[in-house]
Amino acid sequence: MDLSAAHPTLTALDGRATVSVEEAAQFLGISRSAAYEAVRRQQIPSLRLGRRVLVPVARLLALLDPDAA
Repeated sequence: MDLSAAHPTLTALDGRATVSVEEAAQFLGISRSAAYEAVRRQQIPSLRLGRRVLVPVARLLALLDPDAA
């Protein structure tokens, strides 16, 4: 079983400004529904473009390492 597909690394985020909520969930190791709930509760930073909900990579990384900001 290829765990790299199930659990993306930081290099998977290189050069990307945003990721989908599903991709953020995989990166965080949580379920899709938990990620959408966290977005709804504003625990995961997000922006809405039309019907799409995207997670800014820089803000996601800052959330994971607040001392890096």
